[in-house]
Amino acid sequence: MNLMESKPDPLNFLCPQKVRRVILEQSMRAKVGHIGSCLSVVEILATLYGKTLEISTPDSHERDRFVLSKGHAALALYATLHLRGWIEKDQLTTFCGSGTLLGVHPEHAQLGIDFSTGSLGMGLGFAAGAALAARMQNRSGRAFALLSDAECNEGSVWEAAMFAAHHRLSNLVCIIDANGQQALGYTEEVLDLSNLSSRWQSFGWDVHCIDGHDLGALHSCFQSLDYRDDRPHVVIANTIFGKGVSFMEREIKWHYLPMNENEFQLALEEVEHLTP
Repeated sequence: MNLMESKPDPLNFLCPQKVRRVILEQSMRAKVGHIGSCLSVVEILATLYGKTLEISTPDSHERDRFVLSKGHAALALYATLHLRGWIEKDQLTTFCGSGTLLGVHPEHAQLGIDFSTGSLGMGLGFAAGAALAARMQNRSGRAFALLSDAECNEGSVWEAAMFAAHHRLSNLVCIIDANGQQALGYTEEVLDLSNLSSRWQSFGWDVHCIDGHDLGALHSCFQSLDYRDDRPHVVIANTIFGKGVSFMEREIKWHYLPMNENEFQLALEEVEHLTP
């Protein structure tokens, strides 16, 4: 099946299998890495854009805002927006090409991208600002930020966490892609983040820990959050780096490396046999 010929999914769970195929195909075509980081957030994005975010059109003033703070996983977001019908197939194939808006990191000039990201540690601050702005403008919109667990090494994350708790931003959701690794090593070896839920609780956040690859659990969690409470919410989503491709799972090198043709074919074959 040629992904480029697939039609946008209805407003339901987007198919993680299709998202993974797009990631692999475009990564191979562009000879660009960050594959493992993209594969770990597929179910999170599929749930957000299929079931959770209230976005009638990408430029609606009343829409929920989404910030991909771990901007190096931009290809996963582009794949998701493509399957929602917001990025055309001709544009998708310009990923990392000359003059494209679809670079390695998201650019807000692209329809469907709310904030330019890439410098880790900044996205939660953007989302907190968006949540506060919605409240000040008496809008019902919420703000969601997807962070990597390694971003919690950054002091700016905790500054934003204190700000959000102080302002009681219950319309703010921080989702942490807890895959346990980063560019140069495993997170616990670079800077230990054990007891992450307790740390967020101590900053005054409503904390939830779930399986980040379970569509039903993700949906139920986002639906159950009290967006009129007096606390911001953090969802610690336990994930597997490189999920869906056995030889990439939990392997640090797939943070950066592109695939060769043999690896691409093996990866595609494995993804084809995943449950849609």
